[in-house]
Amino acid sequence: TMRSRGDVRRRTRLSAALGRSIPMKERKRIEALLKLLHRQKEYAFPPAGQPLEAPSKPGVYVIRDPKGRTMHVGRTVRGREGLLQRLKNHLAGKSSFMRACMPENRSKLRKGFTFQFLVVPDDRERVLLEYSATVWHCPVHLGVGAKRLKGT
Repeated sequence: TMRSRGDVRRRTRLSAALGRSIPMKERKRIEALLKLLHRQKEYAFPPAGQPLEAPSKPGVYVIRDPKGRTMHVGRTVRGREGLLQRLKNHLAGKSSFMRACMPENRSKLRKGFTFQFLVVPDDRERVLLEYSATVWHCPVHLGVGAKRLKGT
């Protein structure tokens, strides 16, 4: 939930990250989308040969390891297949996340990793939500080829 002591620090960090350059109405909208993303169903990555459950629409997603730690936050940028295509790319090892975090074992996502997603049609809202979710979760993979130090 979004109510623990750590969450207060996260909200403070999120407010500082969104800053004054974003109008208050838009900030509130992004915060509401972040809460909505957190309430979405978690899906397990399917075993080989089974279909992936995700829509072919643009959106933002969060990938977690079997212990529930956030490994990656991402968004769709282009492509006709939206979230489905992006998540399939991760399963196929065709992403910076997979190359950086699991280069030796591309089938690892199928072993207890989960994902959540939220369809977000608006490009600007998608960018701001991805940024906000990254600030909130501090994922292991930051999407720019860098990894956090272990234990942080």
